[in-house]
Parts: sequence; structure tokens; C-alpha cells
Amino acid sequence: MLIRCSPGSEAAVLLATYDFAHANKLFCFNFVSLPAEKGLEAPISSFISLTSYLLQHAHTSLRNTQYSHLNLLIIRLLIEDQVLCKRICSDESKMAVRLCRQRSPYLPLVRGDRVLAASLLDTMIDGINHNLRRRLDVEFYIVCVGIILRIISHLSRSRTRLNYHWSELFRSLLSLVRFLTTYQADLKSSMHIETLLDDLVNLIALSLSAGETFLPTPAAYDDLFYKLVETGENLVKFRDSYDLGKRPTSSIDTLISVSTHYNQLLEDGASRRGKHLTSAQVAGVIKQGYETLSIQAKEGLDSWDKYREADRRTFLKKMARTTVGDVKTLISET
Repeated sequence: MLIRCSPGSEAAVLLATYDFAHANKLFCFNFVSLPAEKGLEAPISSFISLTSYLLQHAHTSLRNTQYSHLNLLIIRLLIEDQVLCKRICSDESKMAVRLCRQRSPYLPLVRGDRVLAASLLDTMIDGINHNLRRRLDVEFYIVCVGIILRIISHLSRSRTRLNYHWSELFRSLLSLVRFLTTYQADLKSSMHIETLLDDLVNLIALSLSAGETFLPTPAAYDDLFYKLVETGENLVKFRDSYDLGKRPTSSIDTLISVSTHYNQLLEDGASRRGKHLTSAQVAGVIKQGYETLSIQAKEGLDSWDKYREADRRTFLKKMARTTVGDVKTLISET
């Protein structure tokens, strides 16, 4: 577990957890499925809890950063197994998970049992919200956004409606868009930034085009459009800052066309009434706008590339050195 905000040397076990998760499907199934023993948390509950603490403090030290990346890779391996992903997103996975609440902004506190996918989404959102900096850890954000994409992809394909505070997720994703736009000069030359930009935009586009299949209520779907309309002008700046209009893999034009569609309807509504629209009137315009809205989403928004360990070889070598140091510390303390 964590002492304050840094993992103890016992965290060395996480590298072995990664090795088992990568090589052994039976281990993965048991890791996700084993119930809690009397007086203890279930293994997966403890793991997600630990990950949430790591991700809220991912850049307070090099060890935090490394173990945060390692746990994200473990979660990615679990989510990419379609049998496990189905379980993680279903009611059979419901359990209580104690998530970190040491830093604001705080997500809504949910007590009691929840579907594991909801706890994972909270953990990813906290990772996104609490590690924004000019020297952005792009790889960290690619994995966080990628895990969210894989969960939403499964939910939309299986038409599973997840009871979750989706407004918080979409608020965080659009805040990330604003951050990337504001600090474009610092970030545009970052390695793999194009991958993050494409994944982020395509995730939002997938949510727009397939939201009716996984969002629990029409109000949750309306809220996504409302947030996109609020971000409208910034989307154009975002596109122009990174030349996204020239990237065939980006769905930025889909987002801008939806925002433009609703902004025009809202302007027409305000001009007819001769005053600003109330929030209730804006909500009404969004609902009516579905009738004339055409979302030209790209094919394959719900697809993703399977994990390849070869892509992470350099990181895993560094992780092994850190783990050896932690094991030596453990031995010296016994």
C-alpha cells in the first residue's frame, strides 16, 4: 500500500503481477474474479485502490511514475481480454473499491458496491485530471485515454448501459482538449503527441455516435452534446493548433460539425426570442436538434491495437531495475 503518496518497497510485487497478467490468462481470470476473504478486500479491489493512489500522485517521484505506468499496463491487459472485459463491465463484478480522494478536483463519492468498470473509469479520470503539466507525460495519457476507449468500445458493441457519472468523464476529456490547446507551443513537438490527439478526439466522437447504446439515460446523452457545444470555439482552435484537419485519422471535423450545428440552432432560437436562452431552453434545443443532426463518424472508432510488449521493452528494463532496488530494500529490512 501507499505511505502518504509514495509506494513502499512492497510495490515490487507489481512487476510480477504484470508478468503473470501478460503470460497467464488463468491468472487474469482469478485476479478479477476471486472474492474477498473475511475482513479483507478482493484482490482486484485492492489493486484498483492502489492504482488510484498512484495515479493521483503519478509525477511526485520517478518511482511513482514508473509504478503508475506499470499498473496502467496491467489494467490494459485485463481490459483487452474480451471475456474479462465483459465481466468487468457487468453486474457480476460489483464490489466496493476504496479510491483515493487526496487531491481536488474530487469525483462524486459513491458508497457501496459498483461495477468494476465504473471504478476503473474513475481511476482513469483522476489520472487525467491530476497530472496536467506543460511537460506532459504523453505516454501516460495515451494509456489512460486508451483504457477508457476500450471500456466504451465494449459497452457500445455489447449495448451495455452503465450507471455512471458520465458527465464527469466528458468534462475531463474536454478539459484535456482545452489544456492541449492552451499549451500547444510546449506540447506540439512532444513524442507521440499525434497518437494522443487522435485517440482523444476519436474517443469523444465515438461517445457522440454511439452514446445511445451505453449511456443510461437520454439526459446523459443530452449532457454530452451540451458540453460539446460549450467547447465549440475551442475545438476550432484545437484543430488549427495541431493541424488536425490534415490528419485523415482524426475525427475533429465530426466534433466541430456537431458543435456548429447546435450553435446555429441556439443562435436562431435566441434571435427569435430576442434574449439569451435559459438552460432549460438550451436543453430543449439540443433535443430538437437531433432531428436535423447528421453525425458523419469515421469507420472503426471503436477499434484499438492490441498490446505488444516489444513496444514497452525500454520501460520494462527501467522498471526491472527499480524493482530490484525495492527487493534489496525489503531483504535488508527483514
